Amino acid sequence: MAYFLLGLVLFLGLHSVRAVAPEWRTRLIHRFGAGAYKGTYSVISLASLLILVWGFGQWRHQAFMLWIPPTGMRHATALLTLLAFILLTAAFIPRNFFKTRWHHPMILAVKVWALAHLLANGSLADVLLFGAFLVWSVLLFISARRNDRALQLPNEAASPVATGVTVVFGVVCWAVFAFLLHGWLIGVQPFS
Repeated sequence: MAYFLLGLVLFLGLHSVRAVAPEWRTRLIHRFGAGAYKGTYSVISLASLLILVWGFGQWRHQAFMLWIPPTGMRHATALLTLLAFILLTAAFIPRNFFKTRWHHPMILAVKVWALAHLLANGSLADVLLFGAFLVWSVLLFISARRNDRALQLPNEAASPVATGVTVVFGVVCWAVFAFLLHGWLIGVQPFS
């Protein structure tokens, strides 16, 4: 459990710096350069993610169950994770509806992913992992939207073609992950 909590705090803490300490982040970038900052950030992010995943993998089989989710929650989880993959894809495709409307579709993807997994998993380890990511993404999205309003960012016009490509690519990525990679990487077959 200790490695899981360490990885969780490091990963979410690091990904909160822009929202909670933007001046400190700016000073670090000016002091060391953007390349050094991004490189260090990436290495620490990857290391904390690996610690988090390893710690969760070790602890999830020992954590006690808080509740047994109904079987139907698997269907809700499948639909919500499909939406999460579309939102995640939207973060990388310019001028799609999701990006032009909400500006931060990746944060929304994390929020939807975490909620989906809370619905289908009831162990203490699951609740801590997905609950922490849900709370973090809600707070980060509020902060990001507040910054958008302060900067008075204009809304771009959405492209129907970009939106269509986003949806199709998101669905394909979801299908590949759900039917092929989830069992191999996570150890759980969602549709078995």
